[in-house]
Amino acid sequence: MSPKVHTDREYEAELRELKDKLLSMAGLVEEMIANATKAFIDGDLDLARTTIQSDGRVNGLEVETDEQCLLLLAKRQPLASDLRMITLAMKMVTDLERIGDLAVNISERTIALGGAPSPSVAQRLLEMSKVGESMIRDAIDAFVAGDAGKARHVFKRDQTVDDLFREIVLEMQAEMSREAKFVDRGIHIQAVAKFLERIADHGTNLAELVIFQVEGKDVRHKAGRFDSK
Repeated sequence: MSPKVHTDREYEAELRELKDKLLSMAGLVEEMIANATKAFIDGDLDLARTTIQSDGRVNGLEVETDEQCLLLLAKRQPLASDLRMITLAMKMVTDLERIGDLAVNISERTIALGGAPSPSVAQRLLEMSKVGESMIRDAIDAFVAGDAGKARHVFKRDQTVDDLFREIVLEMQAEMSREAKFVDRGIHIQAVAKFLERIADHGTNLAELVIFQVEGKDVRHKAGRFDSK
C-alpha cells in the first residue's frame, strides 16, 4: 500500500470521526431537551439536576470537536467542499452547545418553582420540545449526508413551534391577569416556552448551514431557503 493511499484513508477516517462527534453531540442535546421539558412538566427536581449535570459532557464535546477541526485545518489544509464542511462544523458545535445551555435554563426553572408541575400547558410544551428535537436531529443528519432537501424540511417545522409559543404566552398572560398568585408560575412557564422557541431557532440555523455546505448559498432570513434549488 502506497503512503498516499494510506494518507487518504486516514484523512477520510478523520472526517468520519468529526461527523460522528457531531452526531453524538446532537444526540446528547436532544436527550437534554427531552429530559428538561419532562422535568418541568412533571416537577421532577432530580431529573432537572441530572440534565444540568449533562451539560458538562456537551461542553467537553464542543472543545474536542473544535480542536479536531483546527487540527484538520492545520494538518490537512483541505480545499473546496472539505474546507467548507470543517469550518461549518465549528459553527454547528457552537449552536449545539447553546442548545444545551437552553436545556439547562429550562431545568433551572423547574428548580426555581420547587418542583411544582405544569399540567395546564404540558401537551404544548411537549410538542414544542419534540419538534425542536426532530429539527436538530434532522439538520445534523442532513449535514452528515450532505442532503440539502432534508435540511429544507427542517425550516418548515419552525413555524409550528412559533405558533405554540404564541398560544402559551397569550394563555399565561390571561391567567396572570385573572389571578395575581399565578404570576410567578406564569412567568416561569413563558420563559420555558421561549427557551424551546429559541431551540427551534437554533435548529433552523443548523439547517441553513447545511444549505450553505451543500449548495454554497447563504439562505439566512431569506424566503428562498424553501426553494428546491
